[in-house]
Amino acid sequence: MDTKVVLLGTGTPNACPNASGPCTAVVVGDQAYLIDFGPGVVRQAAKAYHQGIDALRPDRLTTAFCTHLHTDHTAGYPDLIFTPWVLERNRPLKVFGPKGILHMTEHILAAYKADIDFRIHGFEKANEMGYRTEVQEITPGIVYEDDLVTVEAFPVSHGTLESYGYRFTTKDKVIVISGDTAPLDIVAEKARGCDLLLHEVEYTAGISAREPKWQKYHREVHTLSVDLAQVAKKALPKLLVTYHRIYHMNIQDNTKNLDEEMAWRCQAILQEIKDGGYDGKVVNGQDLDVFSL
Repeated sequence: MDTKVVLLGTGTPNACPNASGPCTAVVVGDQAYLIDFGPGVVRQAAKAYHQGIDALRPDRLTTAFCTHLHTDHTAGYPDLIFTPWVLERNRPLKVFGPKGILHMTEHILAAYKADIDFRIHGFEKANEMGYRTEVQEITPGIVYEDDLVTVEAFPVSHGTLESYGYRFTTKDKVIVISGDTAPLDIVAEKARGCDLLLHEVEYTAGISAREPKWQKYHREVHTLSVDLAQVAKKALPKLLVTYHRIYHMNIQDNTKNLDEEMAWRCQAILQEIKDGGYDGKVVNGQDLDVFSL
């Protein structure tokens, strides 16, 4: 059965016009499994559906995993809960994530109580299942399994937030997603020989332009391209894909050509990974890229 990885959003907290909030879909046959739900998640899924990925039709979005609770990875959560329901999803959404995801879910449902009541009891007579959200707060290990996929969560390091990476194993493929993390041996271990490693990265040369406090922060909680090279050398994935790229530039300066500024930094990141000693296949993932494995 075909396995695909669809990048619905590759961005960061920056309101970048060409990179939606972090969200990845592992698609196995007619089933999609989402990892994170950044801003714009359902509309990005709809775009992918209209480009031929049937499993990402919004009302079919029923299973999601959260790496950590930062807003750029969760601001699309209400969208994921409610929009597919409005589009007649008739099953609860299953969500797996770190401690705190249940609290977040309960408060989102409470915040939208008026909308829920109106849709069920008002003119629409919506179904009473599609907005419901079944949440499981996870610990490291196998957190989900069905006939198509086994999902393992493993701890990563992203400041004081409980954070996870995920390893998806299908019948014949392995996909590993780092989430936000400092460079770690456990990521290399879980990704060893995998078909695709999706890993966050930041532009090494750009970090020197930041204030000392931000240099310290980024070195401690994210992965420089030169350090990603070392992780990849240990893991030796068949394909390394970067996402959540931190360019260390002012995204909010509209006097510069944003596409050009990002393009040369993207090339610089790839060169830094190569100069770091990794000579395997590596690409910079962009929104709505599809990797057929």
